[in-house]
Amino acid sequence: MPRTSILIVSYNTRDLTLACLRSVFEQTIPGTFEVIVVDNASADGSADAIEQEFGRCITLIRSDENLGFARANNVAAKRASGEYLLLLNPDTVVLDRAIDRLVAFAEANPQAGIWGGRTVFADGSLNPSSCWRRMTLWSLLSQAVGLSSLLRGSALFNPEAYGGWARDTEREVDIVTGCFLLIRRDLWKRLGGFDERFFMYGEEADLCLRARNLGARPMVTPDATIVHHDGASARVRAEKLERLLKAKTLLIRRHWSPMMQGVGVWLLSMWPLTRALAWGAARRVGIDRAREASGSWTAVWRSRRRWRGVLAG
Repeated sequence: MPRTSILIVSYNTRDLTLACLRSVFEQTIPGTFEVIVVDNASADGSADAIEQEFGRCITLIRSDENLGFARANNVAAKRASGEYLLLLNPDTVVLDRAIDRLVAFAEANPQAGIWGGRTVFADGSLNPSSCWRRMTLWSLLSQAVGLSSLLRGSALFNPEAYGGWARDTEREVDIVTGCFLLIRRDLWKRLGGFDERFFMYGEEADLCLRARNLGARPMVTPDATIVHHDGASARVRAEKLERLLKAKTLLIRRHWSPMMQGVGVWLLSMWPLTRALAWGAARRVGIDRAREASGSWTAVWRSRRRWRGVLAG
């Protein structure tokens, strides 16, 4: 029986997924893992390409619809047999035995329950999105007024991103990002996996916060490092932002006290408003990339009734 079940959800990322899988097999001790890939009805030939190159080495699940990240991982987890589940994004590359190192870190720190590593961009620079701190009134206020963007390196004014920390030390964190998240399978089962109301974004935050309620204390280590390409582009897209804000709204409604939920959602709403106003001003003075950003943030602000109305259920 494999020690680790590696779960990968692919959606129109054929070349990236193939590169990810190659790195898994090149950088992980043979016989210690299994790989389960769910292809979310990709239109770019991902499933055929994966089967052609890795068909004998992995379990490939072809979905006839886009299940989203949370539901697809739940499907994959039901097929897993390992002691640990490793959620691994298709736009990642495993470096220097990172999976083996992360499992060793988990063995040395069993009390954490959930473990993560360090992520970098392709050029080796830090991709800080490997972990996050939970939302608070202060973090939402800092974001709304622009302090978290202007002072990214400040732990005080950019608290959700652990501003100023280079992810170069072992540390307990609130949230391990789902791009490289290791969890014991028995804990996953106790939690019921991901909440499928999160289509994309927020599902790992919800999972980690629920796990903390059961006594887990997620940790990350710099000794397990992967390349994660996501976030390298600075383009702003309204659909992505709306989905992110919907997820954040659901997190507030699920994990905040009833007394504070209204304030939290209101502060969250100020984020797209202030960004729309700022980018609108930048567009008027002729900044090139401001037109697209202004349009996206304005569209998200105008659709606020749709994403603010999500209920915890």
